[in-house]
Amino acid sequence: MSQENSPRSDISDPLSPKWAREILRFSGIKSQFILWGNIHDVYPVNIGGKISVGTLELYLKHLLTQSGYRFFFKYEPYGLSTVFGETDKLSCPEIPAPDETVTLERLARLAREMVGGRQPAALMINYGSRLGELCSQELSQFQYELFRLSVTGKAFDGRFNLIFWVMDKENDLPAWYSLDNPRVRVLPIPKPDHDIRRQIALAVGPLLRGYKDLAGQDPQAHSAQVSRFVDQTSGLFASELISVAVLAAKDGLAFSDISSAVRHYKLGIADNPWAKLDRQTINDGQERLSAQVIGQARAVGHSLDIIKRSVYDLSGAQFSPHGQRPKGVLFFAGPTGVGKTELAKSLTELIFGSPENYLRFDMSEFNQPHSDQRMLGAPPGYVGYDVGGELTNAVKQKPFTLILFDEIEKAHPKIMDIFLQILDDGRLTSGRGETVYFSDAILVFTSNLGVFRDRPGGGREELVSPAMNYEEVSKSITAEIFNFFRYKLNRPEILNRLGQNIVVFDFIRPKEANQIFRKMLNNVVTKLNQTHRIELLIDSESLKSLSEAVTRDLSMGGRGIGNSLEEYFVNPLSRELFRAGAADGTFKCRFTILPTGQSQLTVTD
Repeated sequence: MSQENSPRSDISDPLSPKWAREILRFSGIKSQFILWGNIHDVYPVNIGGKISVGTLELYLKHLLTQSGYRFFFKYEPYGLSTVFGETDKLSCPEIPAPDETVTLERLARLAREMVGGRQPAALMINYGSRLGELCSQELSQFQYELFRLSVTGKAFDGRFNLIFWVMDKENDLPAWYSLDNPRVRVLPIPKPDHDIRRQIALAVGPLLRGYKDLAGQDPQAHSAQVSRFVDQTSGLFASELISVAVLAAKDGLAFSDISSAVRHYKLGIADNPWAKLDRQTINDGQERLSAQVIGQARAVGHSLDIIKRSVYDLSGAQFSPHGQRPKGVLFFAGPTGVGKTELAKSLTELIFGSPENYLRFDMSEFNQPHSDQRMLGAPPGYVGYDVGGELTNAVKQKPFTLILFDEIEKAHPKIMDIFLQILDDGRLTSGRGETVYFSDAILVFTSNLGVFRDRPGGGREELVSPAMNYEEVSKSITAEIFNFFRYKLNRPEILNRLGQNIVVFDFIRPKEANQIFRKMLNNVVTKLNQTHRIELLIDSESLKSLSEAVTRDLSMGGRGIGNSLEEYFVNPLSRELFRAGAADGTFKCRFTILPTGQSQLTVTD
């Protein structure tokens, strides 16, 4: 190739996308390129040290111009346009008028003339994946004609006259077209990497207030802010980075506040509830939560430490200062009925001030291999594709939320791939292709792992018991959780993402059991009084007998106490109220447990 026709160094530098550098490198040995993937985005172009952005068409135009090509045509279904070049100087009778309809048959003749010509020219076939929808009868013949040209075309001056296929997916062209064809190169165009996003950030930064002042006054702080913008936009298209900058400029945000614009763009919500939290309420949360979840002071304290860390955006900060992981992750483990679900609900009200920001998924409903489709949505082409997934839809509607995944060990192992992506990247892609962000959500997993173990011959054996102290219970349960993820599930990477966020709950001890009983009994008495204005009196002996009856077996925790209270108290009470004909505001009732163990309800004035 002559020096005159060599590509300039500024277009082949390492900051150019890899696919662009490959086009330059292989234009002398490949006659056609199939570009697929991120084809509808914008791309940075470095012209004389100044960065601007353009569509794929404009990028290819710059690429070809710098490489010495004189003509560049673009075909879109039924129409052909000249991107650059004076067509009257191109000896090709097939060049149509600007508004003239062009069939695939005619386009094939034009391609044949262009490929066989002696002037450097290129043709871009845009929306190639849609040709079959518009002209399917001609498509096979057209593909064959261009395939033949890829093989028979001759290079001159050290390069080919090029044809670019622009496709949505790699397999939108038949496999035979590129398979074992040395003249065709398939080039995926990925989402912008770190370097490309940095170029975009430098190009759009001047749109924002304070960008130039920060660059002039504190270059180090300016560079750090650019890096923050680049890191927080990982996974976005280049065009979306421009949208973020436009959104920030519209909202009057300074360049130093670009993180708020990124959050706004991702979540679609300008308000940030995390910035409005009453931190004193969270600071005083130990007493409040311990009153709601009785007997779990250590679990409450550990959970609050993680929440406090989340408020200051320090979850995972040791790995990256600009990470997009969920706000907080907790793994609640321990015996059944000890308050794991109750603590998740109480945390929701403590943080957000409302139970509306609470989502619960019973993982026993997701124990089939295809269960991931319920969460993410069916893939394209399947029934329900347009509906979306239960998890992705819910988080898209409520990004600021606490999500409880109850009894995680009952989910199908395939579901773990979903959790791994959330814990790693803080985002999921739904079946519809939408990206949903979990960066402002708290994830809570609950599990009964480590309490029982299945016997090889059937049945279960108890691994922990109330006879053990909390330290022994915690150590045993944590070890069993590690064994489950490492050896049974063979997913140790899940443990790495959970870190030290495993919160072990203790058994309900006798002292706490009596407190739970008193709280539940008070709920019943209050409900009866508020709803029916019936005052219920219970003597001390009956209260003591009732407490002993409902707290005798603590193996089922707080739920077991509630179930026993219903059996020994609520059911007999309801029968006696009906028998006495009690109505709103009519009676005072005294409840007594007789020496025989039977209950008695006495109506008083």
